[in-house]
Amino acid sequence: MSNLPKDLRYTDEHEWIKKEEGSQYRIGITDFAQDELGDIVFVELPSVGDELKADEPFGSVESVKTVSELYAPLSGKVVSVNEDLDDSPEFVNESPYEKAWMIVIETDDEAAFERLLSTEEYEAKIKED
Repeated sequence: MSNLPKDLRYTDEHEWIKKEEGSQYRIGITDFAQDELGDIVFVELPSVGDELKADEPFGSVESVKTVSELYAPLSGKVVSVNEDLDDSPEFVNESPYEKAWMIVIETDDEAAFERLLSTEEYEAKIKED
């Protein structure tokens, strides 16, 4: 079974979301997703200041197997981007929940966070996949 931190929420598209200070949320892809993708060779992310809409693509990860879009779990404004992934996309494989966070957004719709999948719900979903 994949490593699934209990303090996160998850999406059907395999992103994880962590509540930060105030109305900010950190986003990345799950251990399950990076394992399915294989070796990550490139990560494309939005810029600080970009506005994201929930359930719409905000970037992509490229592996030796495929290119996969990243979907915004919440609508909001990008306030931080993990620039370390430009030079070290392998962090996604090595440390999907720590070093490989992708973006931090600020949202007005904090209730949407509570509607995302719990650890248990996400675990059940990946068992089906």
